[in-house]
Amino acid sequence: MRIHRLISILLFIESKGIMKAKELASKLEISVRTVYRDIDTLCEAGIPFVTTSGPNGGIRLMEGYTGGISQLHEEDIINLYMGGMGIQPDRQSDMAIKLNTALLKIEKNLPQNRAIHRIKKRFYFDETPWWGEGQRLHHGDTLIHGVFHSKILKIEYKKFEGASSIRRIHPYGIVVKRMDWYLIGYCEKSNENRVFKCERIIASEMLDETFNSPEDFCVETYWNRSKQVFKDQCAEKEQYPVVIKLPKNSRDILESLEVDEMTEDEDDIVATVNMYGHQQAKDSIMKIIGCVEVMRPAEIREFVKKELTNIIIKYKG
Repeated sequence: MRIHRLISILLFIESKGIMKAKELASKLEISVRTVYRDIDTLCEAGIPFVTTSGPNGGIRLMEGYTGGISQLHEEDIINLYMGGMGIQPDRQSDMAIKLNTALLKIEKNLPQNRAIHRIKKRFYFDETPWWGEGQRLHHGDTLIHGVFHSKILKIEYKKFEGASSIRRIHPYGIVVKRMDWYLIGYCEKSNENRVFKCERIIASEMLDETFNSPEDFCVETYWNRSKQVFKDQCAEKEQYPVVIKLPKNSRDILESLEVDEMTEDEDDIVATVNMYGHQQAKDSIMKIIGCVEVMRPAEIREFVKKELTNIIIKYKG
C-alpha cells in the first residue's frame, strides 16, 4: 500500500541520512521513477527533502528536520516494515494494534497531517474476497515473536490430506507470498529444515527455550531454492497438456494459464497449456469454453461436447 511505502522512504532516509534513488528503488522493489514520484508526494505534504547530484549525492532531509523516527522503538520499526510488505494480521491481534500505534507516532510528527486524514477518509483497502471468507492468520503474533526472539515454537500442524501432528520448530523466518504466509524453520521431528504453510498451523505456543540460527542460513535463499524444488516436483507429477485454439483478440485468457507452447497464424492462436490433471482440466476448461476450442486430448474434447449438448437440451424449451 502506498502510504506504507511513503513512510518507508521517510524512515530509510532519516535513518541513513542520505540515500540514492536507485538504492531506495532496490530496497522497496519499485522503479526509480516511482521513487521520485513518491518524493514529490512527500514534498507536497510538507516534508522538506533535498536532492544533490554527484558520487556523494542523493536524497536527504533538510538540516534539522525530523520525521519522528527518534520516537520509534525497535518493535515499531518491525511492525512498520511488515505493514509495508503488505502483511495483514488479524485486526484484533497484538501486531495490528502495534502497527497502528507506530503509524500514529509518525503521523503526529508530519507537518500538514491533514493530508493523512484525507487519505484515511477517502480511501479504504478491503482485502476480503467477494464470496467466501478470506484466510485469517490467527497465530501471527506468536510466529513473529518466535522468529524475532529466537524462541522454539510448539505447533500443531495439519497436513493437506487432513492428518495433524505436534511439532517443535526452530523458526528461522517468515515468507509472505501474496496473501499466504509460510514459516521456515528447523523441525525437530523430521530433523531437517522445512517450509510450513501458516494457515495449516491450528495451534501454536512459544516456549521459554531459545535456539541459535545457523550463521550461514538465509531465508530468501532457502525459500527460492525450495520453491524451485517444489515447482520441479509438481512438474514431474502434474503434467496434463491440453491443446486449445482461440482468436487473437482473446489472448488475455492465456495470462491465467500455464502455457507450454504456442503458435499463431493470421487470426488464431493454438496453445498447449498444462492443466495438471484430468479432473482439473474438465473444471478449468468449462470456465473458458465460450472463448476457446479444445483440440486435444480427445477425452476432454468429448467431455466438452457432452456438457454443451446437455446445456442446449436444458434451454431448448
